[in-house]
Amino acid sequence: MDTRQSQTPEEELQHLKEVNEPEDFAHPEPDETQPEAREPSRGLPWLLPLVIVLAVAVLGFLLVMGMSD
Repeated sequence: MDTRQSQTPEEELQHLKEVNEPEDFAHPEPDETQPEAREPSRGLPWLLPLVIVLAVAVLGFLLVMGMSD
């Protein structure tokens, strides 16, 4: 099923002009139409280092226990 909208040649030209505009480096702030770009990331930046430290600790423990046998 084709869900594309029909555009007049003028609308297509306007759309192409909008798409091909260069990025505005003088005003690098996110658009108000993209509120997610303004929000800080809510990820867990400490999770990856914690997992790495725990993995190294477990591997070190297993290595030490394996050598003591």
